[in-house]
Amino acid sequence: MARSLVDLLTAHASNHPDRTAYRYLVTGDCDGEIQELTYARLATRSRAVAAWLQERGLAGSRAMLLYPPGPEFICGYLGCLAAGVVAVPGVPPQGRAQNHRALTRMKRLLADADAKVVLGGRDVIAALDGMAEHLPELDGIARVATEDIPDEAATAWREPELTPDTVAFLQYTSGSTSAPRGVVVTHGNLLDNERVITERMGHTPEAIAAHGHEMFVSWLPVYHDMGLIGPVLNTVYLGVTATLFSPLHFLQRPDRWLTAVSRYRPHTSGGPNFAYELCLKHADPDLLGGLDLSSWKVAFNGAEPVRPATLRRFADTFAPAGFRREAFYPCYGLAEATLMVTGGTVGIPPTLLAAAAGTPNAGEADAAAVSCGRPGPGVTVAIVHPERQEELPEGEVGEIWVGGDSVAHGYWRNALATRQTFRVQLPGQDGRFLRTGDLGFQRDGELFVTGRLKDLIVIDGRNHYPQDLELTAELSHPALRPGCTAAFSVEAGEQGERPVLVAEIAPDRAGEAEKITDRIRSAVGEAHGLSLRDVVLVQPGTIPKTSSGKIQRRATRTAYLDGTLSEVTAAPVE
Repeated sequence: MARSLVDLLTAHASNHPDRTAYRYLVTGDCDGEIQELTYARLATRSRAVAAWLQERGLAGSRAMLLYPPGPEFICGYLGCLAAGVVAVPGVPPQGRAQNHRALTRMKRLLADADAKVVLGGRDVIAALDGMAEHLPELDGIARVATEDIPDEAATAWREPELTPDTVAFLQYTSGSTSAPRGVVVTHGNLLDNERVITERMGHTPEAIAAHGHEMFVSWLPVYHDMGLIGPVLNTVYLGVTATLFSPLHFLQRPDRWLTAVSRYRPHTSGGPNFAYELCLKHADPDLLGGLDLSSWKVAFNGAEPVRPATLRRFADTFAPAGFRREAFYPCYGLAEATLMVTGGTVGIPPTLLAAAAGTPNAGEADAAAVSCGRPGPGVTVAIVHPERQEELPEGEVGEIWVGGDSVAHGYWRNALATRQTFRVQLPGQDGRFLRTGDLGFQRDGELFVTGRLKDLIVIDGRNHYPQDLELTAELSHPALRPGCTAAFSVEAGEQGERPVLVAEIAPDRAGEAEKITDRIRSAVGEAHGLSLRDVVLVQPGTIPKTSSGKIQRRATRTAYLDGTLSEVTAAPVE
């Protein structure tokens, strides 16, 4: 029995060395340059990286991974696992607009993880070497471009002693520029969640054979849990083939995703809801006429709210290209549970509930909730009253708690947060649960996610912490009152969730409202890459707070939607 993905990679390299593990579309185009990694080559490169790490006595330490999109990241990641080194996927600084933000996050992660080495692509390592004198965080940290490690190094690789409790990697939750939280994922967590994904998504030997081992097409970022644990690592788990390309190339031309699905005919491919919306915006007769989506069995939709209207419009629009409504596969997961918690049933359309009657299989136009499917085998989902911490009856909305071997061990070097989030228990039940901070209810064994108990804002599949947006806004203009700003998101029709910012200003600065609003929009756009749907400037004392002085964002959002805020002025809605 395999103890880790390292064991499975070794087996695949031995049993079918010439099978393609990963196919990478360098330009995002099927007819452009393509790089391929066979299982034999993947094993060699991973072992070469592992041997380099082992020879420097780095087993058990943390390695920051900073790669541009491409197969070299996978070799580096698997090399860490094969060396018993804890991988820490990160986003490399790239481009002017994101350079400062990526650098700030990279520095925080380096410090929090106490990384001893940085693995990356040649350009990234060269850039870091050039900035070393201005980055004291890099002092004493080895840096290597893994492309430059020779294949011959693989011969020195020694198989590590890995157990289910050995830490495989730290998955840092995305979006925050405050104190980062690294989720501690073990080899046991990884194997269990790959088992869950395999079962829930129908990756059976029969399905693999029917698709000629072509199981995935993905443009998802590999340094985030959905892109890494799903398409990349389930490929190694199963010994199949995945076609990958850069998120940037998808955003530039969303039709590349559908073209790759049509060309390579995978079983599974997907992304957040916004990705399907982007495809709809670029759908035209020429594109539809050249697609064949009939082999697409699992079109997963997760990481942000699944919208019934998107499902209907996408299915209707791409039906002429062979897309089937029953291929849609809403799912729910989070990094703290490694990835997948619940998923649909392959070949059956998603369950939709109507707003009023709560009847199943409502039409998309009047549906209020989309089922995210059933828990995977060995996964327990409970709906719990967040204050009383008592399990609620079916149909009642409460906090989603998750139990099982996929639940990660906790937050890196944060015992208090680990105890509060990962170590909770239900009266009369054995085992520990994970508090997700998400709200939902269960009906007939299916999970419906309705919102977030926590204040995390998810825009176009990216997480943003409201505290970060609020701080950026307050620093943009001296008229804004410190600690008196609230950020939240609202529904904006087909655009999905969009951010809104409400801020108190000094009464004598009301005449500058337009200028202040422009400053806020510009600062938030530059720092977070977000376009604010609305900026509302209000009188002092308007924003509700708790007795301890904490901003009540949900109450502010309710007042905004009700139109009861005491506005100084409001910027026009875009």
